[in-house]
Amino acid sequence: MHDSHIRIRDPFWDGYQELVRRTVIPYQWEALNDRIEDAEPSRSIRNFRIAAGLEQGEFGGWIFQDSDLYKWLEAVAYSLRRHPDPELERIADEAIELIGAAQHDNGYLNTYYTIQEPGREWTNLYEAHELYCAGHLFEAAVAYAEATGKRKLLDIACRFADLIDRLFGAKPGQMQAYCGHPEAELALVKLYRATGEERYLNLSLFFIDERGRQPSYYMEEWERRGRTSIWAQGSPNLEVYQSHLPVREQPAAVGHAVRAVYLYTAMADLARLTGDAKLREACERLWANTTRKQMYITGGIGATHLGEAFTFDYDLPNDTVYSETCASIGMIFWARRMLQLEAKSEYADVMERALYNNVLGSMAKDGKHFFYVNPLEVWQEASARNPDRLHVKPVRQKWFGCSCCPPNVARLLSSLNDYIYDVSADGRTLHVHLFIGSEAKVRLAGRSVAISQRSALPWDGRIEFAVSLPEGEGKAAFELALRVPAWFQSGAPELAINGETASYRVENGYAKVERDWQDGDTVLWLLPVETKLIAANPQVRADAGRAAIQRGPLVYCVEEADNGKPLASLALAEQPGLTETADAELLGGCVVVEGNGRILDSSAWAEDRLYRPLDKRQQSVRFKAIPYYLWGNREPGEMSVWLRY
Repeated sequence: MHDSHIRIRDPFWDGYQELVRRTVIPYQWEALNDRIEDAEPSRSIRNFRIAAGLEQGEFGGWIFQDSDLYKWLEAVAYSLRRHPDPELERIADEAIELIGAAQHDNGYLNTYYTIQEPGREWTNLYEAHELYCAGHLFEAAVAYAEATGKRKLLDIACRFADLIDRLFGAKPGQMQAYCGHPEAELALVKLYRATGEERYLNLSLFFIDERGRQPSYYMEEWERRGRTSIWAQGSPNLEVYQSHLPVREQPAAVGHAVRAVYLYTAMADLARLTGDAKLREACERLWANTTRKQMYITGGIGATHLGEAFTFDYDLPNDTVYSETCASIGMIFWARRMLQLEAKSEYADVMERALYNNVLGSMAKDGKHFFYVNPLEVWQEASARNPDRLHVKPVRQKWFGCSCCPPNVARLLSSLNDYIYDVSADGRTLHVHLFIGSEAKVRLAGRSVAISQRSALPWDGRIEFAVSLPEGEGKAAFELALRVPAWFQSGAPELAINGETASYRVENGYAKVERDWQDGDTVLWLLPVETKLIAANPQVRADAGRAAIQRGPLVYCVEEADNGKPLASLALAEQPGLTETADAELLGGCVVVEGNGRILDSSAWAEDRLYRPLDKRQQSVRFKAIPYYLWGNREPGEMSVWLRY
């Protein structure tokens, strides 16, 4: 469903979309231009200026630095759809002119190879991210054309895509290869949908089909390079680079987490568009493994900083976790495509979990500081002094040398409208995936229908809908399908239509009501939002003997600011007696959960004593927990999601 027919009007999410528009996008523009004091430089704009011949110098930053500008432009495009801004559009147009000036006559566009290694294009597909950067260009181009009607960036993208289509394929003289970081695959699908050019869809499918075939292209390429690599030591790691097996044969999620979910997103797109049953089966199999055995309660994925990767089933450490922001965003992309394959609530549940917890938690409330890694347990001193935990930061950063995550957050939050609704293929059912206040205009059963949604989430489960029909059109027969969230609630949601209790049937996790709707009909959907203690599967060793707090879609955590330290000594009491309190002042307003806890009596411990006979004497305390997405917005300190019991 195209975002131009959906407008978010929500007391919770309006604030975030305005934060992105007013603060995040301008701040990131300054970062891309290296104008943020005491922050790591981006060098992205400077690279384009050098590649365009407007400056002299060497390439700066990571080899994939071009993609940061492309993601920023995509975020701008989504923001302009919601709120036209001539000055922002002017800045974006100038950036697009700069991109065009850096493009080669044959359509090639990559500042690293233009500046640093001219003539060596396409010689290191394993690591060099050329197709990855191209993919982000394609996504930005499609979004900007849809938002503004301007084709400049789209024309740039199509020229590059046409070059790639000529170079890659199974015909004589073409390269039978694919990128080490999936992204172009899902972007080519977007480019196909925007232009109708089937070559782009076929090229995406070629990259998917080619991936993982043996003998490995990456091994042959490595040999041709004299066994040299940019980062890796030794021969190519095919699991990390998602090329260990053909995609239809992969049994479980392995390797680099962002690469994995970007790949799976494209696979789901292509399964839907081509009807490829084997590809769909692979998507469903990998989804089950990822979400039921390798996903954190916050919606994060990627257990280790070594390779930013999955490890194995149920290995979910809290203190050395990686859980990269981009990986969680990729989970949302993938979940969205799975919903388009089949409307099943489990996909929307994961989309919601990742959105409210991992993604929101990655950005500070000021919109100017970001987490790359999203831990579930933080010990500040260990983050500073333990080499195994240096990647775990107790405070968000102004920017990163590798800043893939901040513009990714900006483009997701700016495009959130696209994730709320779907109309079924037969045009008779409106699925509501996310309960976000909004106004939508849709075609249902051949009729124009306006749906207004008002939501009190995440704090309260009262959701209201109003149906509007064009004057004089009488009734409209369609089915309304409302997701039944997997929040561990004890009761079933209540449904009322025009003030009268109504029954519904549940199918694939959606409560469905089919009727002849009239102008002015109202729907009340009451979701039980309850504070629950959640346990992990016993095979998750890091969480054995521990519980987490969840209320509605929000996971909670305890912070040193409220509970002192060490948090590792805090445990739930036998009767936790959890209570909820709305605090309008704390961190911009939230619901706080408090409970009864216990800590070991440490008064008898001498400072010079490391061990002593066990003494179980404890003290009773009252603890306070806040939503996980708000942690780290006060003084730096310890944090923990899981509590001992």
